[in-house]
Amino acid sequence: VQLVESGGGLVQPGGSLRLSCAASGFTFTSYAMSWYRQAPGKERELVATITSAGDSTDYADSVKGRFTISRDNAKNTVYLQMNSLKPEDTAVYYCNAYRSYRRVSYWGQGTQVTVAS
Repeated sequence: VQLVESGGGLVQPGGSLRLSCAASGFTFTSYAMSWYRQAPGKERELVATITSAGDSTDYADSVKGRFTISRDNAKNTVYLQMNSLKPEDTAVYYCNAYRSYRRVSYWGQGTQVTVAS
């Protein structure tokens, strides 16, 4: 099983980034996919979630209207489009796959996002 995030980096406030998470080794279409983030000294927090079919999404209040989660089940990939980035969005962003049956959860290694001028 692998979840490989990419697309992180340094961006100025107000800028945009698109994170990608490529999945392999499991049945991607059976899993809800989420993005979490963890800033230094803080707990990991849920940013956005998308259902296995891609027909429903949910967001943390702090990112609503700025971030969009999507998935391409043909490519086994989930995305996080981040717009109007703020310094407080600085964190390591992690991809997560979750299946409620037997509560199976997989994590990626994380990608750093830094928002600074």
